[in-house]
Amino acid sequence: MCGVAGFLTTIPSMSSNAGAIVTDMVDTIRHRGPNDSGVWVDIDAGIALAHRRLSIVDLSQAGHQPMTSASGRYVIAFNGEIYNHLEIRHELDKLRYDSSLAMTGKDVFWRGHSDTETLLAGFEAWGIETTLKKTVGMFAIALWDREEKVLTLARDRMGEKPLYYGFQNKIFLFGSELKALKAHPNFLSEIDRDVLCLYLRHCYIPAPFSIYKGIQKLLPGTYIQVRLGTDSSSETLAPKAYWSMADVVAKGLASSFEGSDAEAIRALDSQLKKAIGLQMMADVPLGAFLSGGIDSSTVVALMQAQSTRPVKTFSIGFDEEGYNEAEYAKAVAQHLGTDHTELYVSSAEAMGVIPLLGKMYDEPFADSSQIPTFLVSQMAKEHVTVSLSGDAGDELFCGYNRYLLADTWKKIEHVPFGARKFSGHLIKKLSPATWDGIFQQAGKVKKFPSNMGEKLGKLANRLEKVDGVNELYYSLVSEIDYPEQIVIGATEPKTWLTQKGMHSSFKDAKQHMMFMDSMTYLPDDILVKVDRAAMANSLETRVPFLDHRVVELAWNLPMAMKIREGETKWILRQVLYQYVPQQLIERPKAGFGIPLGDWLRGPLREWVESLLDEHRLHREGFFNADFVHELWHAHLTGRRNNQLLLWNILMFQSWLEEAS
Repeated sequence: MCGVAGFLTTIPSMSSNAGAIVTDMVDTIRHRGPNDSGVWVDIDAGIALAHRRLSIVDLSQAGHQPMTSASGRYVIAFNGEIYNHLEIRHELDKLRYDSSLAMTGKDVFWRGHSDTETLLAGFEAWGIETTLKKTVGMFAIALWDREEKVLTLARDRMGEKPLYYGFQNKIFLFGSELKALKAHPNFLSEIDRDVLCLYLRHCYIPAPFSIYKGIQKLLPGTYIQVRLGTDSSSETLAPKAYWSMADVVAKGLASSFEGSDAEAIRALDSQLKKAIGLQMMADVPLGAFLSGGIDSSTVVALMQAQSTRPVKTFSIGFDEEGYNEAEYAKAVAQHLGTDHTELYVSSAEAMGVIPLLGKMYDEPFADSSQIPTFLVSQMAKEHVTVSLSGDAGDELFCGYNRYLLADTWKKIEHVPFGARKFSGHLIKKLSPATWDGIFQQAGKVKKFPSNMGEKLGKLANRLEKVDGVNELYYSLVSEIDYPEQIVIGATEPKTWLTQKGMHSSFKDAKQHMMFMDSMTYLPDDILVKVDRAAMANSLETRVPFLDHRVVELAWNLPMAMKIREGETKWILRQVLYQYVPQQLIERPKAGFGIPLGDWLRGPLREWVESLLDEHRLHREGFFNADFVHELWHAHLTGRRNNQLLLWNILMFQSWLEEAS
């Protein structure tokens, strides 16, 4: 994995000092590529490209970037992996014997075996969009066309690799992380209060927005092209889609898989094996995260089935009851015969990560599982350079509890709204801590998911306010209904979710939720969390479920194969049970989390109160201090469990402290 940075300008003083400036930019993301660095500048054209390299495939200098194509037309800075690049090379080799190509000087003669060189050869032979469509991989690409004087930025289909861009003082900046853009002397660092509302609602900032005015995230499955002299007053550059998740979903639902259960299981097993086999390609040590759940266990099982030696697997555990899955991971590892490493982390060690988060995530980000994700990445890096993960199984195979709630809610809707509202009011008569105590006692008879008090509190809020499945989903993905109550002088912007996603037409509400999660929560929360936590440790992560052919197959499978008799991820379970006994997997679904609420009231209390100090909030001027203090007091006394909204605010405050 790597990092890219650069800029395009018509300002002479910037061009003359471009090499030093772009070097400063890319050095801020050294963690993404500690093995090598490179800079390419064309002063006359006003373009500067820079690259930091984490050597994974072709460790020689033949993989050095920025890299120039064989003809000299294209220069690329590329972050990612093209898993099928050998297949693409084979296709290009066939073209080598085409006399028409030979006459135009587009013969392919390989200098090394890097996928970067393969991409460049593809761009020369087929053009940009056709080449992107042929790829299977994850990537963020900056490509300069020396002939046409055009810069192309491209991002992978599902949004695994990040890419930021935008005009600042008439200079077009781009990079893998915001810190690279901020290193440019023309960067404005103007915080967007309106976007801060979106962050408080979702715990992350949805694409294409960023925390800074004038800077955007490139959308998954798209590319943009910038010509020298492009009007810098334009608020957006129109992304062009080379692949569309919406099209995949529509096609899959229109022509659903008609084979038997056995045929579907074989098809999924085969496609996952192919994806995982490709993603095991590396010239460095490789392993996998293993939680012992369905998704990661499936990935590891199919890795081990294709490996001649024990796969290296990694898990972390906590001593706190309800947050430790290490014992389940260990049992799966023992059954599969992996080379397993586990680490039990104390609360002090976990809390020691918190001061690093603002700089690590570069903009406010408040999924608290970022902490264990960082810790397991840190441990894995001691043994491997690449680690596969089981992310995206929930979105593709109907795994989240909220999908089940869609069907339940349809039944609830038959109950008069007044009765629903009264039921919610009764539930809230007891505090979350009291409900947790009740379920702890009930757990002696039947197992329940963790944090039942918090979950009941959320259900109560929805019983009191929500009417309709679309409103239910929006409520489920919102930490606060009216963020403008907290953010001073802000108006919450419209998003893809509010303008398009919630107005899409689906017969099944579960499918609708899965689609919206795949377009928003997956790329903007889950994949951001993993990318930053892993790259902070110079560890490359790969997500086999996001091979676009797996995604397309998953959406082609009928819902009855994803959820059956109340059991989520039914077909994925059937694939897994061919390798791992069912009894090692079956248990209530648990998140990859930490006991955040208790930590905020306990060992983190002093840190919380320093960040939420009334004078500080007034001086900074972003948050309504009275509202924030009421949130904190209600949480501190146990009246309400406000841990997630408080964590949102605290992560902004911590980020602001780092960014200032």
